[in-house]
Amino acid sequence: MSENGLTAAQDKMRVGGVAEQAIDVFTHYYRALEAGATGLIPEETIEPLTEIDSIDDVEISYEQAREALSKTVMIKLNGGLGTSMGMDKAKSLLPVRDGKSFLDLLVDQVQAARAKYGVTLPLIFMDSFRTREDTLSALAKHPGIEVDGLPLDFLQNREPKLRADDLTPVTWEADPSLEWCPPGHGDIYTALVSSGVLDALLERGYRYAMTSNSDNLGAAPSARIAGWFAASGAPYAPEMCRRTPADVKGGHLAVRKSDGRIILRDTAQTPPEQMHYFTDQFRHPFFHTNNLWFDLQVLRDTLVERQGILGLPLIRNEKTVDPSDASSTPVIQMETAMGAAVEAFEGATAVEVPRSRFLPVKTTNDLLLVRSDVYEVDEDGLLQMTSEQACTVQLDPKYYKKIKDFEARFPAGVPSIRGARSLTVKGDWTFGAGAVATGDAQVEADGAPGTIADGTLL
Repeated sequence: MSENGLTAAQDKMRVGGVAEQAIDVFTHYYRALEAGATGLIPEETIEPLTEIDSIDDVEISYEQAREALSKTVMIKLNGGLGTSMGMDKAKSLLPVRDGKSFLDLLVDQVQAARAKYGVTLPLIFMDSFRTREDTLSALAKHPGIEVDGLPLDFLQNREPKLRADDLTPVTWEADPSLEWCPPGHGDIYTALVSSGVLDALLERGYRYAMTSNSDNLGAAPSARIAGWFAASGAPYAPEMCRRTPADVKGGHLAVRKSDGRIILRDTAQTPPEQMHYFTDQFRHPFFHTNNLWFDLQVLRDTLVERQGILGLPLIRNEKTVDPSDASSTPVIQMETAMGAAVEAFEGATAVEVPRSRFLPVKTTNDLLLVRSDVYEVDEDGLLQMTSEQACTVQLDPKYYKKIKDFEARFPAGVPSIRGARSLTVKGDWTFGAGAVATGDAQVEADGAPGTIADGTLL
């Protein structure tokens, strides 16, 4: 039955115009799923990774840094729509500071690095079918960001969602687009090849790629890290941050006992009964930022050697075909994580970076923080903290989770939180201009919708 399911899925992908390289990779993971692969990595099979280089301790000359950056390309993962915040377009187009979106600030960062170091530094987005049009339209407003001979984006592949009962491609007549899903950001390596972008970069003399999520404004161009990576001779290296008690979700690196390879373990790959190990900041002291550096030539050689399949661990994601309808058909989405490629390259390493390189916006709590006076944007487009520590923000999800509801409740902008340790809002409140939070500020639920008057001290 599943062999028929594989054939049906392959046919559907070909009719849908999916590249043959992506179909080959899908076939590899389908057979793994069929064989019962769960992708789980039990604690007893790994050793914690407790010591890595810190970029603060590395000595890199200006010339080494500039030379490495001159051979580097910035690749931003840009396939997400921000659906968890109620968005229906590329999340990178969400306004963040002074009317500028994530995309605008990313462009500013790249342009500043180009001017400072005299390098070309291409900026390329990995878009999805749903984000491409809006993204390219937004980039058209930034003349000069393109680099001759290179595209501004390439497309992430797509694959069929599989029925959980028989592993055949699901059918959903109410919205056929929901029959498809992305294969996780681990698809970046396949998509770089199938799009022709990898060959184009190598032909033009680029050797290194730095890639990160487009909603992480901390992952700006870094000549220093580029210089460290080039000098290390490593084929692959993720940026890691030291964990705090709040960092319970991010994946971590570990050493696989069976072969001594460094591997990535995400939440979905941890047995539920072992989550206390996963979240232990002392046992696993670093979390994975999803900022990655890799050698383009080594990637190309490895893909040729492995016939296009890196063999990243499968992540079996169980969902319903319509994520908003729990009663819709149960499906399995086969995914891989970009960071899992650390185990595919002999000699891969990692580097500890400052927390400032990890500023993702996954919720409106995060959005309020990056819009607030805790940060200011410098001349290089970087968000710099203006206080000793960032305020912890917790907004009532019933009223603030969706971006349109969030915007409606902060019509005059977000409050000042530079002097606060935390801001907790319970209930439905609309904030006036100039509100200031200090200490552990809390706004309590009060039944009916309320208003925080202009200039209120919280």
